[in-house]
Amino acid sequence: MRYISTRSNGGEWFSASDAILKGLAPDGGLFIPEGIPQLPESFTLTKGAWYAMYQAIKPYFEGDELENDLEKICHSAFSFPVPFHTAGGKDTLELYFGPTAAFKDFGARFLAFSMERLLEKRNENLTILVATSGDTGGAVASAFHNRKHLSVKVLFPEGRVAQRQRMQLTGWDGNVSSYEVEGSFDDCQRMVKEAFMDSSLSGLSSANSINLGRLLPQMAYYVYASSVYKLRYGEEAVFVIPSGNVGNSTGAYWAKAMGAPIKRIVLATNANRTIPDYIETGNYEPRPSVKTLANAMDVGAPSNMERLFAAFPDIESFRANVEAYSVSDDEIMATIREVHDESGYVICPHTACGERVRRDHVSEEHSVVVSTAHPAKFNDIVEPLVGHEIAIPENLYEIMHKTPQSKRIAADYHNLFQ
Repeated sequence: MRYISTRSNGGEWFSASDAILKGLAPDGGLFIPEGIPQLPESFTLTKGAWYAMYQAIKPYFEGDELENDLEKICHSAFSFPVPFHTAGGKDTLELYFGPTAAFKDFGARFLAFSMERLLEKRNENLTILVATSGDTGGAVASAFHNRKHLSVKVLFPEGRVAQRQRMQLTGWDGNVSSYEVEGSFDDCQRMVKEAFMDSSLSGLSSANSINLGRLLPQMAYYVYASSVYKLRYGEEAVFVIPSGNVGNSTGAYWAKAMGAPIKRIVLATNANRTIPDYIETGNYEPRPSVKTLANAMDVGAPSNMERLFAAFPDIESFRANVEAYSVSDDEIMATIREVHDESGYVICPHTACGERVRRDHVSEEHSVVVSTAHPAKFNDIVEPLVGHEIAIPENLYEIMHKTPQSKRIAADYHNLFQ
């Protein structure tokens, strides 16, 4: 299996391991496989979620130096449940049972274990730069903390993450450093990209969803979840996915292309309407991000759109495959209340975006809303709406009570290396 850049025309290619360690292609593009492999005929659900995910990822490492380590990596990385919650005939895929109570634990842990194994083999060191609008940084910091051969610099926008998210971003020492950037998430993301393109800096890589090693586990849990759903109901589901930087959504499209039983994929954005506007007008216009209650989705220039454009290169094919709807803050709050009043189920603001889109656009079909984070991470928003405190998961409680350490910097990547 070989990988090319989204910006190349059949030029230089890379192995999966090289793509993971590099993070970004030399020309600034994102790594994609030359072709999407098909699910193996031997695919089975009988050995649990982690093994199903291993089977989905394995074809992407055919002939790679990690091929023989992959089963062990998946067993270690995917060590927590991937359950469905069913209420009122509606299914929600809960992806927040990892160490930092967010879906990004899947990708961050797989990436950390993979990188550590590769660097051990090669006797090399790497510095990881990661921009976060909320959950990514905490998941990466947790997954990479005390990993050999690796150091991490986490960038997050000042005043734009929830308090409990900030505690997760700053409660680290040793090989993890946190930077509070005077700007937006887009500024943080720009700083990371500019650092990568600076030829005077070496030994850098990324743990954002632009990294192939983050995306493949996200593809894998859609293979698993859609297969479980089909087995349970005998129907393919529409997956409604809260979307910001579009890595989670891209994983679902790759899973569908592999043959996973997914009927359709619908993106739910917050007030950052870059994708819905593109579908509506045919003009793709990245823009500054808008601050919302679903802050992890506050992205005005989604990086993974390059991968979606590689799959659906013109507006006609894009419209034929991608649906996207925007949800306002008022709708987020109303949906959290509505779901709780109906069933007692408590959801986070990001999940509320997905639930609102399901109710407004796919209510008559078999569907799954992807729940991306535990609502306890957003207690200041959710608790006043549901009228009671939300119990904090034990793993989240432990992280939140570490001593905070961070450095405030201007939005210039040179400040990361001073």
